[in-house]
Amino acid sequence: MSKITIDGTDITVINKDGSDYISLTDMVSGFEDGSKLIERWINSKSTVDFLGVWEQFYNPSFNSPEFRGIRENVGSGNYFLSIKKWIDKTNAIGIEAKTGRYGGTWAQVDIAFEFGTYISPTFKLLLITEFKLLKQKEASGIDQVWDFRRFLTKANYQIQTDAIQEVLIPLRNLPKKLEGIVYAEEAEVLNKVVFNKTAKEWNAENPDLVKKNQNIRDYGTTHQLILIANLEPLNAELIRNGIRQYDRILTLKQAAVEQVKSLLKSKAIQDTLLDSPNIEKYKRINIKNIDSEKQTPSLKPTINKRDLPLNDEKKHTDDDELF
Repeated sequence: MSKITIDGTDITVINKDGSDYISLTDMVSGFEDGSKLIERWINSKSTVDFLGVWEQFYNPSFNSPEFRGIRENVGSGNYFLSIKKWIDKTNAIGIEAKTGRYGGTWAQVDIAFEFGTYISPTFKLLLITEFKLLKQKEASGIDQVWDFRRFLTKANYQIQTDAIQEVLIPLRNLPKKLEGIVYAEEAEVLNKVVFNKTAKEWNAENPDLVKKNQNIRDYGTTHQLILIANLEPLNAELIRNGIRQYDRILTLKQAAVEQVKSLLKSKAIQDTLLDSPNIEKYKRINIKNIDSEKQTPSLKPTINKRDLPLNDEKKHTDDDELF
């Protein structure tokens, strides 16, 4: 199961018996009429003609006599064709209606693209573009590269927490219920070094993503995730050596800068600079307003500036802590 995102709407893609199916229910979730769009679409004679041709090409069990009966009646005033009726009567395989956790209406990718035309030509073009990108990522394995890097940040986090538990917790002499503050502070140290902002700041900027239980690291590039994974053991070693937080930050920043330079030179696929698959590339495009406003959306992915860790020029005393 995979997801593509158009105009802030997540659209699920699944593979069944070697063929990709796209959720039509997801496709219409961002539109006012929602599932009614699917009902109106399938009750069009041109839609039934397209579905019939597709089934005749790919479905040897397609019930052609029933199809001809539906084709004669669809579009007339008193005839209503539902997705379920279409499937039951014709033994169609190009469209599925599911219940339960992954419920809704699903269509084989060719049919989903055709439905995209009914929504709007722009939506169809963005859908095709995003689907192609998804297939390219799957073919090259680059999504797995990001997933692996995210896994390493979580695995190496234990190294840092062990050092905190052994060194910083005893030093702070906090009540048990307040020890979590120390772990959070040290996580924020790395966030500030790598992302140039704390998780708290990111959460304030992205409340909707927080509601989905997503965090700043879920949206990091592969290079940022590599830095996190590499800096966690380094920070742990600095903690064990009794280095103050401010001095540790300076050391971590310098290490991050040097590592970024090396990563940018690397040609290895595991060092490829990739955006998080969670990023919504077209979130600024309002599909519903494009046709009426005669706008032409840019299909070029937005290139985000990569902020290298910045040197902190603020003067601190020996006793200063940044968090």
